[in-house]
Formats: sequence, C-alpha cells, structure tokens
Amino acid sequence: MHGLGDHLTIGERIAFHRRRRGYTQQVLAGLVGRSTDWLAKAESGRRKPPRIDMLAELARVLRVPLGDLLGKPVLMEDERQQDDVPAVRDALMSPRRLSRLLFGPEAESQLPSPNAVAPRVEAAWDDYQAGRLGKVIAALPGLLQTAHGLEDRAVRSSPERMASWAVSARVHHLAATTLAKAGESDLSWLAAEGAMRAADESGNPLVLASAARSGTHALLANGRYDDALELAMTASGWLSSRIEESDPAALSLLGMIHLRAAIAAARHQDRSTAMSLLGHAAALADRLGADENHWHTGFGPTNVMLHRLSAELDLDNVTYVVEHGDIDVDHVAAERSVSHRIDYARALCLTGRVDYAFMQLRSAESTSPQLVRNNPRVRDTLRELIKQAPVTGSTPSSELFVMAQRCRAVQ
Repeated sequence: MHGLGDHLTIGERIAFHRRRRGYTQQVLAGLVGRSTDWLAKAESGRRKPPRIDMLAELARVLRVPLGDLLGKPVLMEDERQQDDVPAVRDALMSPRRLSRLLFGPEAESQLPSPNAVAPRVEAAWDDYQAGRLGKVIAALPGLLQTAHGLEDRAVRSSPERMASWAVSARVHHLAATTLAKAGESDLSWLAAEGAMRAADESGNPLVLASAARSGTHALLANGRYDDALELAMTASGWLSSRIEESDPAALSLLGMIHLRAAIAAARHQDRSTAMSLLGHAAALADRLGADENHWHTGFGPTNVMLHRLSAELDLDNVTYVVEHGDIDVDHVAAERSVSHRIDYARALCLTGRVDYAFMQLRSAESTSPQLVRNNPRVRDTLRELIKQAPVTGSTPSSELFVMAQRCRAVQ
C-alpha cells in the first residue's frame, strides 16, 4: 500500500484511511451499520479484526481497494529482492495490445507456435503450484508477450487458431491467479479479462471453464464476492450442459468452479449457498475417486475439505476449523497446503493455542517461504501471537519474534 508500512495492523489501516477521508469514528461506524465502540475497538486492536465481508464493506465506504486494508504482500526471493510486477504491468498494458490494425502485423514466420509455447506455460503453472511465485512473476512478462504473438497467429492461421487462443488463455489465467495472490487485484482483473476473451475465441468449453476460475480469483481479490459468485454459478451451469462428466478433467474443472463459488458465498456470509456448493463439489470429488491434478486444479476429496475449512473460517466458525483442521496435506500442492496451514494457524490463534499456531506457520514457511513471509494474514497472526505470549513471544531472541521480523510483522 502506498504510504503505509507493512508493520501496521488492519485496525491501524482502517484508522489511517478513515482520517484520510475526514470521517470520525462515529460517522464511519454509522456508514457500515456498527457502533462507535465496535469501530474504536477494531482500530485499536482491542477486538479481533473484522470479518472479510465487513472489511470489504469498509473498503467500499472508504473507497480504497480491499488490499489496502488487508495489507499487500510483496514478493521477494529468499536471498535477493526481485520485484517484476512492473514488467508484468507493462506487458499487460502494452499499446500494441489495443489494436492490431494500428500497429500492424508481425511477419508470420516470427510468430510463436502454440505447440512450442505450451510446455513453457505448463512449467510455469508447476512453479505456481510449488509456491515459487517469484519465479512465475519473473516469467510472466515474456509469456504475456508470447501470448500476444499467439493471438496474432490465431487471427491468421486457421489450422492453429483454436490452439493459439487456448494457450493464450492459459497464460492470462496464470497471470490473473498469480497477481491476485500477489495483492495486485487491479492487474489481476486485467489479466482475467484477457483469459476469458481468449477462452471465448478458443471455442473449447474446458478452456473457458478453466479461465472462469481466473475471473473468480480476480473478483475475490477485489472484494466483489457477489460478482464472483454470479460468475462461478453461471460458468458451472454453462459447463454442466456441454461436457461429458465421465471425463476426469471436466469433473475437476467443474468441481473447482463449485469450490470457488463456495468461497465467494462464504465471504458474502451466505452459509446455506456455500454449504450447498461444497456438497456439489464433494459429489464430483467422489466420482473422481482420488486427489488429481487435471488442468492444475489439484481437485479431489482433500481439496474439497480444505475449501470447507477455509469457508468455515470466513463464516466465523473457528471451532469447526480447530476441530477438523489437523489433516494431512503433505501430498497436495504447496500452494494449497500453505494456504491451509495459514488458515489453521489463524483459527488456532483465535482460540489462544499459541504454540500450535506457531508450529503451523513454521511448517508453512519451510514449505514455501515466499508464500508465508510476505502474506498480510501471516503478519496479523504473528502480531496476535506475540500479544498472547507477551513474556516469551516478544523477546527479540524468541523464535516467534524472529519469524515476525522475517515476515515484517514487527520492526
């Protein structure tokens, strides 16, 4: 966030933007339907941070991106800072993308071939699932430029038209998902638009189903939960009538759309819809029979359970997450296992189980330092753990305090 440090809590960020807008606590509390006492305690950290749906409402009233209240992650390599997001922005906002007529075509012989590019794209997806986000961000500018070349080829080469659009959709989908994870919500939406447009042109229902996930990621990152739910529901309804559900890839994509829709519903505090969608996803996972990774979905019974736990946390059912969160995630992709450990640690922290919560965060950090050390939810959890263990946790030599320093939760 411009102008604010990573060490600020969510409450301090709310207070900063409230003052910036010239609102008193009484006025802002009234605008979001809460008491002045509730807002005062949220800003000062005397109560737990507001739920994600209330944070989205506060962001809307304060007219700031949701990420400005949550705190943006900043991707860094372990030993050297590496921030290639500006280069990704340049690739997404290149004026050449606006008009092929104005800028003229490249010679066809110079245009990339989808068969040659596809393995590079799938390798980048492997990096994403392994939690190597810095490597993905570094690869994206080149991949996005290549995708633009593929689209040029698509409008001229009939035999490779559909394949070119399909690979472009995969590139833009990867960009949207990665940028959402990096806290670049506006850029994520731009990439998702590119993914959906390319998927439309491909004429392949599975490509479109996969790309629709990028749209839900971007909308969730922007706090637009009802829009994310609408997109996911529309995509699942459209896909259901066009695919063969005995196809494991189709089952996986449809299942993941149900899971994204369930998270959107949970963040919108619509429990019945969230549980219904999770039930549909569980039925599809049962038909699939095992944890698979078609189209890099990681879909299967374990992923359904992980999304169930995440939804329950969004619905403030902390007890459920604590009672059911201790599950084996060593066999799932690092991106999913780390997300789960962060959720589980948050729930354990909220119930005062400091040692177990810290253990989950350390395990997540050992799996993927990049996904943990610059995650705003991790920073908030670490600050709360230090508050709960003021004697041992706040000493500079303690493991908890040292990790909080690594994650820039404390100065």
